[in-house]
Amino acid sequence: MADEVIIRMRPDGPFLVEGPITLTDSQGNAFPLDSSKPAIALCRCGASANRPFCDGSHKQCDFQSDEQAPSE
Repeated sequence: MADEVIIRMRPDGPFLVEGPITLTDSQGNAFPLDSSKPAIALCRCGASANRPFCDGSHKQCDFQSDEQAPSE
């Protein structure tokens, strides 16, 4: 489905968001997104210098997180 939004968690890394989205700040202003890219990566570790986007800082700050959804 082309209009579906999927959010994937990367082990010890960012949230990857795929699909047609608009990302806004707390004031409702939209962040510019490159529509030619299939996904954006959102920071989970808090160390990115480009928040809310991931810049790979999780690799240097020893961020660890790999929550798992319950299996059926």
